[in-house]
Amino acid sequence: MADQQVFNIQRLYLKEATLEQPNSPELLLAQEQPNVEISLDVAIEPTSPQPNVHEIIVTATVHAKSKDKTLFRAMCKQAGLFEVRNINEMQLAAVLNVVCPQIIYPYLRSSINDLIVRASFMPVHLAELNFRAMYEQRLAQQRTGKGQTVTFGANQNNG
Repeated sequence: MADQQVFNIQRLYLKEATLEQPNSPELLLAQEQPNVEISLDVAIEPTSPQPNVHEIIVTATVHAKSKDKTLFRAMCKQAGLFEVRNINEMQLAAVLNVVCPQIIYPYLRSSINDLIVRASFMPVHLAELNFRAMYEQRLAQQRTGKGQTVTFGANQNNG
């Protein structure tokens, strides 16, 4: 009898959150529309004590500038511990790069937005992402020798 496939969410949590406002309070009084840059990264970390448990970390960084000065920089790392057993290596890679980030991402969107709003700035809403397309793009880059990193990212410009 074959071993049964296992996929369990052990825990979802906010791993890290930072907010910098280096030019406050003077830029808080400015009425200009800031330029907002958003970047996203996904990292997969094996956990040592339990070989079938993986930590997936999705990081969002939002950098708002007014002219050449930083209005704020917010960063959140939302993470999850996932137990995955008895699946082949190709399926495991897809689960860790697509399924797990899709589960974490709504929590990350909420965390980054809450951090920014609590700092008295207008909300910044992270767009929906297609993690499957991002993963396939990374695989294609690795096959052509253009991508060698373990993380991948997406940049957006708003404002």
